[in-house]
Amino acid sequence: MDQATAPSAASLPFRHSADRPLAAIAFVLVAVAIFSVMDAMSKILAADYDPIEVVWGRYLAILALLLPLALRRPRVLLSTRPGLQFIRGIGVLGSALFFIAGLARLPIADATAIGFASPLMVTALSIPLLGERVGPRRWSAVIVGFVGILIVVRPGSGAIGASALLPLSSAACWAVSLIVTRRMRAADAPLTMLLYSTLIGFVLSGLALPLVWRPPTLAACSLMALMGVLSAGGQYLLIAGLTRSAASLLAPFTYSQMVWSTLMGYLVFNAVPTFWTWCGAAVIVGSGIYIAHRERVVRRASPP
Repeated sequence: MDQATAPSAASLPFRHSADRPLAAIAFVLVAVAIFSVMDAMSKILAADYDPIEVVWGRYLAILALLLPLALRRPRVLLSTRPGLQFIRGIGVLGSALFFIAGLARLPIADATAIGFASPLMVTALSIPLLGERVGPRRWSAVIVGFVGILIVVRPGSGAIGASALLPLSSAACWAVSLIVTRRMRAADAPLTMLLYSTLIGFVLSGLALPLVWRPPTLAACSLMALMGVLSAGGQYLLIAGLTRSAASLLAPFTYSQMVWSTLMGYLVFNAVPTFWTWCGAAVIVGSGIYIAHRERVVRRASPP
């Protein structure tokens, strides 16, 4: 899932320093609303510019915000796991590119619903990549979640078609980045992770930029700059929420992005999700919430 799209809270390893659930929920709700606004901006830009150029412009704006902070705190430039940071950066970049490409072809609500597959993929990938054990209940939830994706896509109906592979690929890339984040645990500070993923994405997208470059208008530059500001702010709010309450508690509230995406799709593009999109999204969200619940149960039952 695109970095502009809210990750599943249950998939992130941040530990809360103080239990303030109401403040945490508020932070998460505002964060996912910001991400939905960014998705609308991405869709507008993707109509005229290649996703690589859109992503590069956003990374440039984020870097302009982060570098002054990094210069004041040079320690954030040092990572204890640079190799994993590189893999994580590639995952975040791939997620952004695929999701914006999907937004160019799909309604925001449909792309968002399919993107909710990332927690399901995290559960499946945690076995080969982290050596975790996943019980039959969580496996059942993963299967049900992918049935929900099929309900949204409706293969053979011609409603969405192969375009669904783009947000699905985005979800897979985001799941890899979350798995790497889990593996790193508290090895690096959140600002270090954000800085590395931004630098890696900026450099790699910049290498491909000459192949797709189209001189942006002043309006496009303004949108890209605003996306960078919103991205940094949204990620900060999400991290702030995750440091104030348990991730499993916050997981259901990240799915409120479906509501915000629907609202943005209607207000900006006059698009209304179909009945099947809502049904599939409900199945996917329900599966994700159940997985978060089971992970909390398993953690409580595990010996300290």
